[in-house]
Amino acid sequence: MDFGIAFPSYINAWRDAQIAEANGFSHAWFYDSQLLYSDVYATMALVAEHTRTIKLGTLVAVPTNRIAPVTASAVATINALAPGRVILGIGAGGTARNSMGLHQVKVKDLSSYVQQVRGLLAGEDVLFREGDAERWIRLLHRDRARGYINLDDPIEVHVAANGPRALRIAAEHGDGWITVVQQPKAIQGCLETIAEARGDEEPPYSTLLQSGACVLRDGESLTSPRVVQRLGPAVLARAHAAWETLRGGAGLGLRDDELGERYGEYVDAYAEGIGSPADRRYLDVHEGHLVYMKPGEEAFVDERGIARTFVGSPEQLLERIHRLEEAGVRHIAIQVVGTDGRELIEEFGKKILAKVN
Repeated sequence: MDFGIAFPSYINAWRDAQIAEANGFSHAWFYDSQLLYSDVYATMALVAEHTRTIKLGTLVAVPTNRIAPVTASAVATINALAPGRVILGIGAGGTARNSMGLHQVKVKDLSSYVQQVRGLLAGEDVLFREGDAERWIRLLHRDRARGYINLDDPIEVHVAANGPRALRIAAEHGDGWITVVQQPKAIQGCLETIAEARGDEEPPYSTLLQSGACVLRDGESLTSPRVVQRLGPAVLARAHAAWETLRGGAGLGLRDDELGERYGEYVDAYAEGIGSPADRRYLDVHEGHLVYMKPGEEAFVDERGIARTFVGSPEQLLERIHRLEEAGVRHIAIQVVGTDGRELIEEFGKKILAKVN
């Protein structure tokens, strides 16, 4: 089992990535949400310069944020800084799209984007479309000796997918699969779907993103102040998703109308208090996403919500890891909340990774 640390990209994440590398984490992942966090590739460039062994990946790059040749050039540039340590995770976009009031990218557009980027990273000519225009493109200065990009060391492309159509893209065009599906039986079902689509009995490399993580200390409960402070913003992400789903947005498959309605009442009152126009409510919802709780949001953080995160005693977490490994998960990525991951990284490294490895 591999373990990664997932960062809501912040420009000083290189400091925490160094700590993650020293504590045995195999991967560092970075979110591509342009209205919320630092630029993902600027963040990764600094991490590449300050680490030596840890793999670096996007979790996930969103097609509409950058056209395919821009993404290919960006990740190939990171690969010049960290040769052979780079993974491009691509997905339809959840928060990056929701925070702009937009829907996820259509599955057919995700598929063509993945194929275009893969082709460019393989040094191929790719047919690029813009409106009615079609033009063949390639990365022209791909000779590594020229000092621009590195295509000599392979860059794996992993596809984030949960629904059946997106799973087929992961099967046909991905070197790995990224998911937020939590139940072992559901994970097994997704892996079977991918294997069937590939016509291959060998399951793909699978990465499971865990929303928030905390190793409980002796005497702590799920509602202890440190635990609530650590996990509160991760729990709130569920309320944000419920609100999105209720209004037809990309809520990561979560359907909880009661929670969505309650959160809607809260955010309307919050927005009125700060004078935010009614046509920008999606901005008010996602303010603080995975970073902090807005005033009054603590009312949505309860024991049940905290229990849904990756929290427990060392023994409980090790048992959960064992069950996920049996289901076919090859890699668990735990999520930093805010811009200070040191405590989480060190406690997880000493109390979990040291016992797993």
